[in-house]
Amino acid sequence: MKTESQSGSNGTAPVNTNEIWIFAQHEGGEIAEVSLELLGKGREMADRLGRRLSAVLVGDDIGKLTHTLIEHGADTVYMARDAALKEYRTLPYARVICSLARDMRPEMFLFGATPVGRDLAPRVASSLRCGLTADCTDLRIGDYRSPSRKKEYEDLLLQIRPAFGGNIIATIVNPETRPQMATVREGVMVMREREEGRTGDVVEVAADLEPGDLAVEIIERKPGRKSVNLRKAKVIVSGGAGVGSRENFELVFRLAEALGGQVGASRSAVDSGFVDKEHQVGQTGTTVRPKLYIACGISGAVQHRAGMSESMKIIAINADPEAPIFGVAHYGIVGNLHEVIPKLVKAYSERSLPRGQGKAGSSGG
Repeated sequence: MKTESQSGSNGTAPVNTNEIWIFAQHEGGEIAEVSLELLGKGREMADRLGRRLSAVLVGDDIGKLTHTLIEHGADTVYMARDAALKEYRTLPYARVICSLARDMRPEMFLFGATPVGRDLAPRVASSLRCGLTADCTDLRIGDYRSPSRKKEYEDLLLQIRPAFGGNIIATIVNPETRPQMATVREGVMVMREREEGRTGDVVEVAADLEPGDLAVEIIERKPGRKSVNLRKAKVIVSGGAGVGSRENFELVFRLAEALGGQVGASRSAVDSGFVDKEHQVGQTGTTVRPKLYIACGISGAVQHRAGMSESMKIIAINADPEAPIFGVAHYGIVGNLHEVIPKLVKAYSERSLPRGQGKAGSSGG
């Protein structure tokens, strides 16, 4: 692996690299999955445009992470290492990244829409005086004609995200300012397969921090754990408005428990108070790709379907045979979920029991 060095903001003339950059978030010695997902999408766009794909890695003991980034598609890793950068803090991270971006002038710069990305990206965009689109669910390359300027722009980053509470899908462009910046939700991009042995460049970047950058000191960290991890679930049982109430949602939990899965929900179920927001699936929630997705009492609005339509197998349970959810389902059950779910739980539970331990009085044959 080739290693070079770069001093960062060193007074030399800026270099217009036209690269596509990905901010490489990391914690606990591992690159965040959303950053690897963005590398996959970035690789696709870089190949189409004939550009280099670069990852920006900031921290302390991070040298070993460069291999992961390169093997997931990065041509170059810009790495800034300093003891003051061990834990994420807005000001020092922004200082390093903004200095590097001014020197190298990338064409695009993408961040995961995580708490860190949502904190850091606006600071960087403000400092660089460029636009930022938050919480994108898709990215594409395309052309745009400005009606006011009567000018055609080619190969822009089309930043796609839900707007007006998820009721419309907006496509946003930054035709004039660079870099074109966006934060992208976790799980909406497909992670590229790791290419073992792939080579690339590692460029050392000097931190060049100022005393004011270290005004905030981290005294103690107490990381919390999510009780719901829909993105990694292999089985998800989701409930919608058709479940009827928070008490009735217990049926969804029972089926998920029987199948060893997680509980999801539509936005209407969350808005109605049937279940907490961390369970929400869809464009305004979590995008999922489980092996099995069971939609219970979910009509199938486009915003929900966009968040689960790539599941390997989809089963829909709905009393309305014309419900849009059946359009994406592999199997459909037309019926009252309050009758169907208990039967599914019973059937699966009995099937899972050892032979001879089925119904009372059964011979087990």
